Amino acid sequence: MNIGERKGARRGYERGTKDGSENGDGPHAGLHAGKLTNAANATSATSATNAANAANAVNLANAAKPNHPISPAHPATHPRPTTNRRPLRISISITASLLTFLLTQPLAASAETAVVIAPPALDEPLAASTAHEETAVFAGGCFWGVQGVFQHVRGVTKAVSGYSGGTRETAGYEIVSGGETGHAESVQVTFDPARVTYGQLLQVYFSVIHDPTELNRQGPDSGTQYRSAVFPLNDTQRRVAQGYIAQLDRSHAFPAPIVTKTEPYRGFYPAESYHQNYLTLHPDSAYIAINDMPKVASLKRLFPHLYRDKPVLVDAAQ
Repeated sequence: MNIGERKGARRGYERGTKDGSENGDGPHAGLHAGKLTNAANATSATSATNAANAANAVNLANAAKPNHPISPAHPATHPRPTTNRRPLRISISITASLLTFLLTQPLAASAETAVVIAPPALDEPLAASTAHEETAVFAGGCFWGVQGVFQHVRGVTKAVSGYSGGTRETAGYEIVSGGETGHAESVQVTFDPARVTYGQLLQVYFSVIHDPTELNRQGPDSGTQYRSAVFPLNDTQRRVAQGYIAQLDRSHAFPAPIVTKTEPYRGFYPAESYHQNYLTLHPDSAYIAINDMPKVASLKRLFPHLYRDKPVLVDAAQ
């Protein structure tokens, strides 16, 4: 996200905070003005060339119009031509046809395409009992979608949006959006190892949640805060994560090399309350509908044994 887009996001959030009572979204209204601008650009990318060609065609059509268009205020000054009206009719017909063509062009999908991949060869075995829980931290683009998908995974007991990779002092949305804090928008996943393994969470993460071949970006969002990273909390998680990345690269599971890094865990800092459960609370917002709801659908389709319909939500007051 560049400086202009970050400022747009901030102005949008301020407007949402002030005008929330009018639009019903409270602080959520306009929060992602910058992101939505990016999303709009991404979804219209495939029709940009068509639009340019259409504009050229319209200009050519306009060139066929009379040099002196009719002025309603001065009808006598520019009298309507009484002969050869065909160029004007052709121009109107061409313009209408081009407009219809542009409006019917499909928009490019911004959501990363889910990829069918093999499970990790090296993984923790399912625990014999639910006597304890484990925690994992993943970063893969905007935390709204990452959290939203993990909240639909069986065995996950909590998924919290937050920041990891930087210090406590810089763990805030405004400053992290600058891309210079070392933080990545991350999700802390607490899970029952008797119901789902760390390796299975990694499989969902690589297959459905994000594109691990994109460097410092995901979908319409760009910057180091949107990087692909795993923060292992112990040696076992590190071995499983590094082994799985190597396995996927060797098998050419993706069309490009994986850029996901296993980074040292320096702590996790929960994000502001208005970021929690965002996908569930705002499923019809443009950003969520375009970028994240397809990921939940892919989870259900590719991992029916891990999918649960009712998400496990965070108590935003925590």
